[in-house]
Amino acid sequence: MGRDQALLADDAHLHPAQALAARLEVDPQTGLTSEQARQRQGLYGENRLPEPVPRSLIRRVCDQLSDFMVLVLIAAALLSGFIGDVADTVAIAVIVLLNAAIGLTQEWRAERALDALKRLAGAHATVRRDGCARAIDTVHLVPGDVVLLEAGNLVPADLRLHQAAQLRVDESMLTGESVTVEKHIAHLPAGDHPLGDRLNMAFKGTLVSHGRAEGLVVATGSKTELGRIAGLLRDTGARSTPLQLRLADFGRRLSLVVLCICGLLFGIGVLRGEPVLLMALTAISLAVAAIPEALPAVVTVLLALGARRMVKVNALVRRLPSVETLGSVSVICSDKTGTLTQNRMRVQVVEYPGGGTPQPLWTAAVLCNDAGADANGAWVGDPTETALVEAAQASGADPHAVRSAQPRLYEWPFDAARKRMSTLHREGQGWVVVVKGAPETLLPRCARVAAGQRETALDVAQALGVAATMAEQGLRVLALARRSCAQDPSGQSSDAVESDLVLLGLVGLADPPRPEAKAAVADCRGAGITPVMITGDHPATALAIARELGIAEAGSTVLTGPQLAALDDIALQRLAGDVCVYARVDPAQKIRIVRALQSQGRFVAMTGDGVNDAPALKQADIGVAMGRGGTDVAREAASLVLLDDNFASIVAAVREGRRIFDNIRKFVRYAITGNSAEIWTLVLAPLMGMPIPLLPLHILWVNLVTDGLPGLALAAEPAERGVMQRPPRPPGESLFAGGLWQHVLWVGLLIAALCLGVQAWALTTGMHWQTMVFTVLTLSQMAYVLAMRSESESLFTQGLSSNWPLAGAVLSTFALQLAVIYVPPLQKVFRTEALAPGELALCLACAAVVFATVEAEKWLRRSARRSTEAAKPRQETVTGHSTRVP
Repeated sequence: MGRDQALLADDAHLHPAQALAARLEVDPQTGLTSEQARQRQGLYGENRLPEPVPRSLIRRVCDQLSDFMVLVLIAAALLSGFIGDVADTVAIAVIVLLNAAIGLTQEWRAERALDALKRLAGAHATVRRDGCARAIDTVHLVPGDVVLLEAGNLVPADLRLHQAAQLRVDESMLTGESVTVEKHIAHLPAGDHPLGDRLNMAFKGTLVSHGRAEGLVVATGSKTELGRIAGLLRDTGARSTPLQLRLADFGRRLSLVVLCICGLLFGIGVLRGEPVLLMALTAISLAVAAIPEALPAVVTVLLALGARRMVKVNALVRRLPSVETLGSVSVICSDKTGTLTQNRMRVQVVEYPGGGTPQPLWTAAVLCNDAGADANGAWVGDPTETALVEAAQASGADPHAVRSAQPRLYEWPFDAARKRMSTLHREGQGWVVVVKGAPETLLPRCARVAAGQRETALDVAQALGVAATMAEQGLRVLALARRSCAQDPSGQSSDAVESDLVLLGLVGLADPPRPEAKAAVADCRGAGITPVMITGDHPATALAIARELGIAEAGSTVLTGPQLAALDDIALQRLAGDVCVYARVDPAQKIRIVRALQSQGRFVAMTGDGVNDAPALKQADIGVAMGRGGTDVAREAASLVLLDDNFASIVAAVREGRRIFDNIRKFVRYAITGNSAEIWTLVLAPLMGMPIPLLPLHILWVNLVTDGLPGLALAAEPAERGVMQRPPRPPGESLFAGGLWQHVLWVGLLIAALCLGVQAWALTTGMHWQTMVFTVLTLSQMAYVLAMRSESESLFTQGLSSNWPLAGAVLSTFALQLAVIYVPPLQKVFRTEALAPGELALCLACAAVVFATVEAEKWLRRSARRSTEAAKPRQETVTGHSTRVP
């Protein structure tokens, strides 16, 4: 195994699989040993594609200081120091560096959160090691590993196939060919073969669309075909979310306004006779403080931290924009099995329509089955298949002996269109095909039914009636059948083989609803979200479970796949808003359901786990894949992955998404309100005939201590009460909807009015007017951040303890402001004077006015809402509407 893996991969397709296994020093039946894998990992490294070199600390610091207005400020400060005011230059430089440090901290927190999500989202592969199949992280694959593939898998490395059963692979990302490629295991003749012609190879990053296979790893990481072109495929940079783009555009427009105001301030000051350099520093400092260039970056931090927090509710975010859009979800289309139910199948009922015997049925259940035993002897695999094997074992059958006596020779894998699976085995001198599938697709293909040791004609309608009765009890029903063949039928199509069958029996499996699902459905309805069940199960089974969970009501009906297929798009759009249960739906029809709901203006979340679910997951506004039972293809297409495959986790993620968007909105409101207060104060003072109220250093300090810790602490704000009792947010709704603009305007003017009022009064009474304005502006913003934590709920109801980081940030800012006022060395730097107790009390009183006024606004909102809610029943009585009011 001393050969370079790049050379090995180059000609792996030219050699028989057995010869290649010998060169790789591995037995395909047992795989590598753990020790061999460990040694090869050290030799070849991890199975990762090349990644960009991370930015250095110096580059990060330079990026923080590269904003044009910050550079202008630094230049002006250096000029001031050159003229003679060195203290101001040093102080401004320190504050600029502190701001850069806060920016670096924000960036580090966001990157750490996103890296943690990336590690959680890491792909896994099934390999054979030490003689057992096990799932490992794909980064730990090494040359010589035996990888097991099935439909829905992403190929984790470059593989030389040595077993394949009807394997088809989508290689479009490598070759550009949209048609899936059918693979085989034979070696190719010597010569130059393009990638698309190497039919015995499966390449890293391609998708298994059908069948199953085993292959030997011949190349990993940068040595794979995908790794060789990774430089071309690598993203050019991080993509901004829609909210970040909107905020960046808003910031650019607001920056122009702020620059005009700063120019106006500079002109007014110079005309009044103020020193030109002082006014330049003041105008530039105001521009640096008031231009919201950091808003998109802060939103990144809030989204990344929110995404990391979502992991705690078992929701893994794969695409950051989905965090901000979760609050707009108005319909959740969910699978039934494993998401709304426990996915713990147990055989409850077995029916023999012809009076057959158990032994043939359980033999068929074991043979036409992909469940396997782990190292401890427990059955693992699809819950339905493990339930069948366990029931067969309980009936007295020995699954291992049955499979050993009749090994599988060929298979026609399950697919969503047929809703059947078939396997081929030897029986005596001939062959037998064993079939398992949905009753309505399998029973019409049965001509006879087993009746003891003989066979009789099957009454298909009667058998379908038995299956329907079982389904009405909430059972998942499967039919099992067989067909004896004198000749080997492996070359025939599934349609030809799955005909003229002998029915063995019907098996009813129970999958009870998850205990938390009913409460989650109720939460959905309270939040204005419509839960919809989409399943491949029998209509009666689906309706029984939907009624038990509260998804469907007594008079609700089911729309089946065949019925849906008969509807054109316009008819489906008319019906979609009233249908809450879809049954016997194949994955291809899911995309029609999503589009029909979206045409009504609904914002749709769609769950999926299979290969064919990927288009619907991409079409949905929020695609939700299963983390446990889902395929790699579904996870790649989804924007959210459920780590526990639980419907309640979707609802929890929606709740968390609403909280995160609320907190982004709160931060934007807080930051812009504070900035507007600073602008109004500085611009209106000279227009009113008063001196410029703040020095450049004061402006930068206020920006540092108010926008820094208190603003970021809003990310820790818990969800407001009733967050899931309000309707979804319209997807196109502006961040400034709901009166936010008006609120920013009047609160900014209020703070400015208090500052100017204190300045005017202090100038006439001989008090420390500049220090007082400086303090009022800082403390008013601290009072405001406490009052604006909720748009309607009082702080006295919320309590300070519900957000300790914010309470700590406010106290820290208050302590720092007092230090600037009363500590002599800081007094010299900031040119402040110690305030008398009465002066400080007046500053605190002004801050209290801001707090009380915002609390009064919230009281008016609550009163208006109570009046509206009280009027609703009376309005409905008058108009005769039958709308149910919660």
